[in-house]
Amino acid sequence: MAFLMLQSGSKAVWGFWAHKRINRLAVFRLPVEMQVFYKKYIDYLTENAVNPDKRRYAVIGEAERHFIDLDVYGDSALAILPKHWQAAVKKIGEDSLRKHGIVPWHIQVATSQLTAAFKEKSATRILRISADLGHYIADAHVPLHTTRNYNGQLTGQDGIHGFWESRLPELFAEEYDMWLGVAVYRQEIANDIWKAVGDSHAAMDSVLLFEKQLTETFKADKKYSFELRNNVLTRMHSREFSDKYHRALAGQVERRMRASVQMVGDIWYTCWVNAGQPDLEQLVNAGPEVTEEKTEAAEQQSWLQRLLKVRPESDD
Repeated sequence: MAFLMLQSGSKAVWGFWAHKRINRLAVFRLPVEMQVFYKKYIDYLTENAVNPDKRRYAVIGEAERHFIDLDVYGDSALAILPKHWQAAVKKIGEDSLRKHGIVPWHIQVATSQLTAAFKEKSATRILRISADLGHYIADAHVPLHTTRNYNGQLTGQDGIHGFWESRLPELFAEEYDMWLGVAVYRQEIANDIWKAVGDSHAAMDSVLLFEKQLTETFKADKKYSFELRNNVLTRMHSREFSDKYHRALAGQVERRMRASVQMVGDIWYTCWVNAGQPDLEQLVNAGPEVTEEKTEAAEQQSWLQRLLKVRPESDD
């Protein structure tokens, strides 16, 4: 007999399912010279796409890598914020930047790290950084990752975070057209990352507005329903409410997910090109030499002694 418990909310960020799918689909956009290695380890890249979320509460400095509160900096945020980290630190200060999120800057750091891993021909680092980088890029494409009102808590819409990023993709992503063609070289990575963040922020108002408008037309007992998930009776947005909200967004979730897959594949490819296009076939049987837990051991060793204050997310 299943153990029944009432539970609300859904997975954090894009949701484990969506993060894994984004990384997996990105592999198929790579040229054959990269696919010989990436396809061999596609399951690793898929399963480990969620590692950054698992580290949020265990690793100091991890939480701020997932978001940026653009509204903290005013209406001209995209114009006044320096696109590169050192310039931003000089202008605003590192503590303030980290407090309000650093996802567009951290993606640039991770991009440099992946390029270095390719140059070193380290199969372990290539795979680990690729998986993490895919996660951060996907986060940058989420509208609610660009605002202080990240879970609707400032507008009485608590739970919208997991609703948009997890519930909707899990219900409708199988219908999305995710064929994007082969990966292309990104000449201006910093500019492209900031454009992605800007596009996410521009979509944020409709994410909140349409949910609020639709809620006003629904009775409470119709907005939510209970479904059995992993032997747990879970309270979540009903399929009827989800379908109408998804339609109101007019393809927004699909567009952001497509853009995520596109950029992940493009940046993996760009890092490989910038590293001199090393022969990855030599690494096919190398495999990860250490597990994710061992790789992060140095960062995690003292976390129990430190109280980590991070932005909360709605988790399953």
